[in-house]
Amino acid sequence: MLYSTQYASPLGSLTLASDGKSLVGLWVEGQKYFGGTVTGDLSEKNDLPVLTEARQWLDAYFAGKKPAISELPLAPTGGEFRRRVWEILCEIPYGGYTTYGAIAKETAARMNKKSMSGQAVGGAVGHNPISIIIPCHRVVGANGSLTGYAGGISKKIQLLELEGIDTSNFFVPGKGTAL
Repeated sequence: MLYSTQYASPLGSLTLASDGKSLVGLWVEGQKYFGGTVTGDLSEKNDLPVLTEARQWLDAYFAGKKPAISELPLAPTGGEFRRRVWEILCEIPYGGYTTYGAIAKETAARMNKKSMSGQAVGGAVGHNPISIIIPCHRVVGANGSLTGYAGGISKKIQLLELEGIDTSNFFVPGKGTAL
């Protein structure tokens, strides 16, 4: 059984999902792949301890504090490759960012491979089922492109700016599949 609750954020309504012990999903309303890892129905349960903890974490985050990702029990659903990418996302510090290419290099190293496709990494980042907490918004293109945020580019910019990142050196691509 999976449980859910809603959270009113500066980005709009967020849906949080739990298996009862861990957080398994956090989606911005209308985001691409919304609920993509959920099989079955979500039962609303606002008083579930892990969902209460997640709402408190989000309160701190949106208040400009720097809550640690490790404060929450996370259980994102995905294959080994995606889980490796999501682990690397969790290592990007608050107020920092990295590129898809850098994550591809690190993923390849951790999986004992010669190289890894930046596009494959982009797919894993885009399918992150626990947005914001697993900080996929902290990934940009090597050329400064703000591409690839499933919650929408404007929300990605809001999150980066909330964390104190100067986004004036980044740009929104005019076209592409990851907008």
